[in-house]
Amino acid sequence: MGAIQALRGTRDILPEEIVYWQRVEATARDILGRAAYREIRTPIFEETALFERGIGEATDVVGKEMYTFSSRGEKHSITLRPEGTAGVVRCFIQQGLYSQGGAQRLWYTGPMFRYERPQAGRQRQFHQIGVEAIGSSDPRADAEVIALASDILQALGLKNLQLDINSVGNREDRLAYRQALVDYLTPYKEELDPDSQDRLSRNPLRILDSKNERTQEIALGAPSILEYLGEESRRHFQRVQQMLGDLGINYRLNPRLVRGLDYYTHTAFEIQSEDLGAQATVCGGGRYDGLVEELGGPATPAVGWAIGMERLIILLQQLQKPPLPVVDFYVVSRGDRAEPEALLLAQKLRRLGFSADLDLSGSAFGKQFKRADRSGAGACLVLGDAEAESQTVQLKWLATGEQSAIAIAELLEKADELRRRLDAARAAQGGV
Repeated sequence: MGAIQALRGTRDILPEEIVYWQRVEATARDILGRAAYREIRTPIFEETALFERGIGEATDVVGKEMYTFSSRGEKHSITLRPEGTAGVVRCFIQQGLYSQGGAQRLWYTGPMFRYERPQAGRQRQFHQIGVEAIGSSDPRADAEVIALASDILQALGLKNLQLDINSVGNREDRLAYRQALVDYLTPYKEELDPDSQDRLSRNPLRILDSKNERTQEIALGAPSILEYLGEESRRHFQRVQQMLGDLGINYRLNPRLVRGLDYYTHTAFEIQSEDLGAQATVCGGGRYDGLVEELGGPATPAVGWAIGMERLIILLQQLQKPPLPVVDFYVVSRGDRAEPEALLLAQKLRRLGFSADLDLSGSAFGKQFKRADRSGAGACLVLGDAEAESQTVQLKWLATGEQSAIAIAELLEKADELRRRLDAARAAQGGV
């Protein structure tokens, strides 16, 4: 019987890659925490109706891409979440977070699921970091979330990024624009790609996002949604642009930018990387003032975004070497008495706050020393039966080769001195 393989569209994230993920998550947690955003965790599956009502039944996500099933012994139709916003809004309503007053600044991270053709940066199980600022219609909230996304990407060292912004207006603006768009596209219907022909009656704004070459050519002559914005929408969008300028954030107006989910209103934006090729969008989001009410809550404005982790990790791997694991001590031992003593020493070091990698192979010292050299550790601790008998250990600093014998009790008493020595060794190596 053959070995079981991971399902198509899913992938394992190995330790060599996970260090990038941990860096992204730590950076986001730090920057969002300083902006008073609090982490929230919602279930990875919800009632299907949540996404049908929230995202929109005419969208590709609901119509083609959701993983939906029936739960045993229950009547509910259940769907693995294809995005994070609807679940956060459902929680906001169910848990009564609106009663706390003021804007709720929330962020989340975790897996999402869509049935798509797998390719680099696009999987059927994918991961996002997202923010939702719920409870403010102020254009400053739009500018703030964009600034936070920019801060995170810049803190990670990314370059060649392009921020595109647009306004999709309010419901009345979109209805007027939708009709103008249908009037323009209808004479070209037979020249549109099959998906766009279907969208012409269901979701014509999505035609502007088509990747088909001929459809793109036709869309170039379509009217701009900016021409159909009412006074309120126009004023909101102007304020957002002004504040982005005040913050020193460069942007490009893109009247063709529409997001693939029906709940967006007013500001829509994407951050793209010139280093990613066809799948260029790293972060996308916008305002969704009607979603809370659509899902049964009080009328509540909101704005947010999501960063696609897989594409972001691809970028980081292209631009940066993998950070070495932070190992303070690599503990080498051999002998019936030495090996249990080595475990005790490793645990005592860990309790003092050091990281200690204990070689469990029982192989010859030479092989263990080679692994110690490859580990990236600051120092190697060596115990044989003789050291265990005398309660000493050989301390070898791997960068310099300096080695000396020291009593275990004395070693453990010198925690502060050891930390300073380890920090100096890492600084000499260029950090981690």
